Amino acid sequence: MQFPNERQLQALRERYPVGTRIRLIRMADDIAPVPPGMTGSVAIIDDAGNIHMKWDNGRSLALIEGADEFEVISGG
Repeated sequence: MQFPNERQLQALRERYPVGTRIRLIRMADDIAPVPPGMTGSVAIIDDAGNIHMKWDNGRSLALIEGADEFEVISGG
């Protein structure tokens, strides 16, 4: 696993600021994915580039840009 550099992290945090509302299209986690269509808010983006979410169904599974499919529905 390759971690993003500071420039990449900054760009990710600018693209998905805390509070950004996201709708999940598809999650790559095959064991216990968040259901498609679920919405939630960005809580934080960690130093590995994982987008930690507060899903509306109470889950908190992170998104991975490039692995999971999702869309922004409103800004943060």
